[in-house]
Amino acid sequence: MSASALPTSVDAMLELLTSRGYLAERSLATVTYLSLRMGRPLFLEGEAGVGKTEIAKVLSAAAQMIAIRLAEAAGDTDRDQLSSDIFAERYLIKRPLLQALEPDVAGAPVLLIDELDRADEAFEAYLLEILSDFQVTIPELGTVKAPHPPIVIVTSNRTREIHDALKRRCLYHWVDYPSAERELAIVKSRVPGISAKLSQQVVGFVQALREQDFYKSPGVAETIDWATALTELDARSLTPQMVGDTLGALLKYQDDIARMQGDTLQKVLKEATSEN
Repeated sequence: MSASALPTSVDAMLELLTSRGYLAERSLATVTYLSLRMGRPLFLEGEAGVGKTEIAKVLSAAAQMIAIRLAEAAGDTDRDQLSSDIFAERYLIKRPLLQALEPDVAGAPVLLIDELDRADEAFEAYLLEILSDFQVTIPELGTVKAPHPPIVIVTSNRTREIHDALKRRCLYHWVDYPSAERELAIVKSRVPGISAKLSQQVVGFVQALREQDFYKSPGVAETIDWATALTELDARSLTPQMVGDTLGALLKYQDDIARMQGDTLQKVLKEATSEN
């Protein structure tokens, strides 16, 4: 993504994210905008399923659209060839890090380093040179430096602490669970066939679940999965039977599912449906 194509304001960044289906808090749009303008990696931390990785996909999609417009402006109207060129893996690189530092006629690629907390500390240390100078030193070859620094998104689910030395090289943002209002808007956007009543009950139920002491509370991804599953079953509202039959789309640990039985399920369901 070239510098001239970057969003020119936080509002423009918010609009870009929204146009790609990502309903972000303004604080997240702000730090993403600053990351692009300042050329700094963006370190996103938070629970699994809250939308950290999706930011990289949104930026990758934006880079694709910019490349399409540039190609069309240059008179390249071969749609099939353009599609094969643009919708290529280079826009979201998951191959060796060295490839993210290589020159690319399309401009800076988007480099996603996903769930860094799952990697060992040796890999984390290896990243320090890349994230500070956008280069890597290979004893046999010398130093490879990116002519155009990649747009870097680093995510962590915080299963372990990431070293301060790496965090200092990045702009940081904690991606939290959304408010009920924002989660409702996300569900309506991602599950367009869902009824207003069911969407409100789904969000109310999930928000209430997060107040419980579970091993792993459901993220937004699980909310969308559950809402989709309920819609596929033609559900119109939540019932104890319907919730019990579909909890596997929402909770992913048997101990958590077992705790959501009987009185506990009734209590959470009552709280979720009391205003509907």
